[in-house]
Amino acid sequence: QVQLVESGGGLVQAGGSLRLSCAASGRTFSSYVMGWFRQAPGKEREFVATIGLSGRRTLYADSVKGRFTISRDNAKNTVYLQMNSLKPEDTAVYYCAAQTLAIPTMLKGAYDYWGQGTQVTVSS
Repeated sequence: QVQLVESGGGLVQAGGSLRLSCAASGRTFSSYVMGWFRQAPGKEREFVATIGLSGRRTLYADSVKGRFTISRDNAKNTVYLQMNSLKPEDTAVYYCAAQTLAIPTMLKGAYDYWGQGTQVTVSS
């Protein structure tokens, strides 16, 4: 079992940057594939990015490719989401998630553990 706590959300102007962090409890963080999802008001929760066990393999949603970067530090039990060139349409609650399939996937049903979310608001 793993518990996830996100931080780093806030209000930023369009074109700005934010860095989200997700701290995981437990000693087996390196055995979880990690992902970031987001949910805007009235919309389904959608995939943003995922990173493999060692950090070498990453996948991104087309809407964030080239602007967002996911990374992880297994020594610190933390996964990050660096968000640059933010747009108003990036406004959402961002969730960190973990899964044990060992293969990065965009499918939210594959993720077993979720954080409580952190709000990101981008003003125009």
